[in-house]
Amino acid sequence: MSLLKGAMKAGLAAKALDIARREASKPENQRKAKELFAKLSSRGKKPGARSH
Repeated sequence: MSLLKGAMKAGLAAKALDIARREASKPENQRKAKELFAKLSSRGKKPGARSH
């Protein structure tokens, strides 16, 4: 029974990965990701900010 559950979980994970790849390939989502990355990376470059 646990083998069947493991196979089902693997199938669901593969499907989720496929959907994530498809969404990531869309130009509007790539633009949003680049904007988010730029926003987050600019936070670390503020003068006087402490680094841990």
